[in-house]
Amino acid sequence: MTDRRLAVQAWESLFRAQHEVWEDLRADFDFSELSQAEYDVLLTVTRRRNMTARLRDVTSNMLISQPSVSRLVDRMVSRGLVTKCADPEDGRGALVTATDAGAALFRRLATAHGNTIADRMARLDDAELAQLEALTAKLRAAR
Repeated sequence: MTDRRLAVQAWESLFRAQHEVWEDLRADFDFSELSQAEYDVLLTVTRRRNMTARLRDVTSNMLISQPSVSRLVDRMVSRGLVTKCADPEDGRGALVTATDAGAALFRRLATAHGNTIADRMARLDDAELAQLEALTAKLRAAR
């Protein structure tokens, strides 16, 4: 059986580390043409074949509600960052595709953001990073 006190201490440490690291990383978006949420949408979309993802897949990768994601995507459509159309395989769903302009903007910010992440995470060696990834994956798999 898991030691309750140790579990709470580990959780608090993980939570505080996430918050402090996030504070460092979010500065990348302070003067960017993309918000963190828009970046997250483009991250999901640009990683998919033909830079197209189902709206429900975008939503599942976000930490905001489905209606909020839909409104965000609609705003991104009006800004020319993505297109949105009906999913021919699922009439209830929608497909979101990065435009060339959206993908280019994402790549520019992703390069800088990736450097910030790498700099912050450099406090850990490669073995520790691999262990951290494995441990957080294990926690996430418990859903």
